[in-house]
Formats: sequence, C-alpha cells, structure tokens
Amino acid sequence: MDCGEEWNASKSTTCKGQTEPINGSTYPGDWPPAGAIVDQVLSQMSTRVTLLNITTLSQLRKDGHPSLYGFGGATGDDCSHWCLPGVPDTWNQLLYALLFPNY
Repeated sequence: MDCGEEWNASKSTTCKGQTEPINGSTYPGDWPPAGAIVDQVLSQMSTRVTLLNITTLSQLRKDGHPSLYGFGGATGDDCSHWCLPGVPDTWNQLLYALLFPNY
C-alpha cells in the first residue's frame, strides 16, 4: 500500500507536509505482518511481560512512521520528524507513565 492510500487519500500523496491525524480511531490500512508475529510470540510466553504497543497510535498519524530510517536504507522523507515534538514524544510519555505510574 502506498503512503496516501494508508489514510484514504490518492496513491501519489505522501506524508510530506501532513500535520493532521487520521479521523477516527481505526486505521484504514493493513496490520503490519510483524504485528501478528509479536502477538503470537506474546501469547505463547510463560513469563509475564508488558508490551507497550504504539502501533495503532502511530498509524493514526500520517507522519508517524520512520520511513527514512526503515528497512532499505536512508531514502525518502523522515516522516516522524524526530527533531520536532510529535509522535516520538508521545511514545516517550507513554513509556514514562508505564514505568512510573505513581508520578
């Protein structure tokens, strides 16, 4: 699926300049194949673990994927804007809340 199709836009639309999240709380694109593997492994574990699953949260943001630093090398735009407030800051806030629930 091409970038724009992930949020019901034209196939040629990219995440460059996109600043608004997808409307709604369900992601119109596909679940990443790795997600099914993670779910399967977690369901078979005998030791209790906590997974902070930020997949859907990130998918609901058009700029929520690290395309520049993904598999295949540094090509394209850095969609998650690592140097600006946004998706990575939200991940950090959720992790902090999980690690320090009483603060």
